[in-house]
Amino acid sequence: MNKYAIKVVAAIFAMVFGSSAFAGGDIENGKVLATKKYACASCHGADFNSPIDPSYPRLAGQHPDYLEHALTAYKESTNPSIGRKNPIMVSQAAALSPQEIHDIAAYIGSLSGTLVTPRK
Repeated sequence: MNKYAIKVVAAIFAMVFGSSAFAGGDIENGKVLATKKYACASCHGADFNSPIDPSYPRLAGQHPDYLEHALTAYKESTNPSIGRKNPIMVSQAAALSPQEIHDIAAYIGSLSGTLVTPRK
């Protein structure tokens, strides 16, 4: 991909997934999705802060916009410019709608965790 195309993709991505797109999210629906429908806790731990394998990330308290970006990138696994390729997460994220991603990110971001410094 040439430099111009990369800049265009980056600009479109920034417009679509800019910070205003991450506001809100239904925390209660995200809880149902993450703990029951998609069973995210089965790998990331019931508290999303104690994964079953040390190579799996702790998610509790992570910034919702980062979580939303990461889940979206797993859905874009075939695009080398923005995709992520972890096979487990690619298959998990494939089923998620944009609203479900938004809600899951809001829920997990609302949890207390040891990962990040809160934004002020």
